[in-house]
Amino acid sequence: MLFYVKRTNKLFIRKLFHTGIACTLLTFAFMSLSAQAEEVITLDTIVAVVNDDVITQLELRDEFRSVVRNLKKKQTKLPPASVLGKQVLDRMILERIQLDLANRTGIKVDDTTLSRAINRIAAQNGLSLNEFREKLASQGIDFRLFQDEIKSQIVLKRLLQRNVVNKVNITEQEIENFLFNVDKQGGLEQAYHIKHILISTPEAASPATIKKAKAKADKVVKTLRSGSDFSSTALAVSDGQNALEGGDLGWRKAGEIPTLFTETISKMKVDDISDPIRSPSGFHIITIVEEKGGKTHLVTQTNARHILIKTSIINDNERVILRLKQIRSRIINGEDFATMAKAYSEDTSSASRGGDLGWTKPGTMVQPFEQAMDKLQLGEISDVVQTNFGYHIIEVLGRRTHDDADELIQERARQVLKARKVAEQTDAFYRKIRDEAFIEIRLDSSN
Repeated sequence: MLFYVKRTNKLFIRKLFHTGIACTLLTFAFMSLSAQAEEVITLDTIVAVVNDDVITQLELRDEFRSVVRNLKKKQTKLPPASVLGKQVLDRMILERIQLDLANRTGIKVDDTTLSRAINRIAAQNGLSLNEFREKLASQGIDFRLFQDEIKSQIVLKRLLQRNVVNKVNITEQEIENFLFNVDKQGGLEQAYHIKHILISTPEAASPATIKKAKAKADKVVKTLRSGSDFSSTALAVSDGQNALEGGDLGWRKAGEIPTLFTETISKMKVDDISDPIRSPSGFHIITIVEEKGGKTHLVTQTNARHILIKTSIINDNERVILRLKQIRSRIINGEDFATMAKAYSEDTSSASRGGDLGWTKPGTMVQPFEQAMDKLQLGEISDVVQTNFGYHIIEVLGRRTHDDADELIQERARQVLKARKVAEQTDAFYRKIRDEAFIEIRLDSSN
């Protein structure tokens, strides 16, 4: 049965749906709305109810087609349509649950934030906003629908930030243990390309349910070890968040791999299929597609010094630039850079050292400063350089190639460990909100 309804009356549909009014009354209501033919659209049957929201057959069809297009681009063997449809619907349900929770907890996106995000996407594609809109139109994508999708993605990111990321804390003891364990896996720079299948179990599952899931996982492992394609199998059976990507988790540094998998991966080779790994989420099966690593991390470090002068009410841009040009001229004509830096530089942290910034690696300095510094020969004095700190002149004192692997590991340990814990707790968060949600599936399994 098809329902005909104004686009603006979606909330009305939901309210009618949840009142349990007889189908004849629903039909009458929708027929009365269809009188204004120029304002109506065709809405397919409801395939799922998610809290106070619904997912329609039309929405599922559109999302299904989008997923199929992406999988075909990757040349991934598709599972039966009914299996893939279930995976797509599961992902849509989880997204609706998250959007509903975000709405109930007051997470919103203002127009300015949305506009900046879309402008950033356009710029990343090398297009102006108008050109980007035209590009979307040429691909048959409605700009308003695109805006809605970007807005939803921002909301989902903020929901995760509030409920997971902001609650993750890392102790010094955890960092120490992490660095000790990751060293046994080949170091922080050792990386693995991993694929994953999850045979899920509900929270507080009964022994019988766990036994059934384990038997299914064992069967999947046997099938994979007999030569079945991992990506196609993941599409068909996995309950993991990456199922629609063929279970592909991408490249993960050793320190970024979930703790649950670290011991197993340390004993695996490329193309091995793991035994099922038990967790509160269910049973996990992993394979290593590729691996790479090494502790060496060579970078070119630069030893530079500078003189900084800031603008003020008294000293506008022109005066500051003129003053720095005069100082530069005096240095070129023989006066000592360090002496001039002590006398004139407004960078108090380096002025006492004659402007010396010590040895720095790429990414340490703000971009305009670093770009100007990298172009200089040893002993060369730059022209006046503007940054958000003010105006500078720069001299390069030396360059060297340095292996900073140990420093890099120390610097990234906390960041990587937090990313790992966030990933683990994100899965737990998704399980929790799904278990707490009202979900009614009305999809005909024969379709």
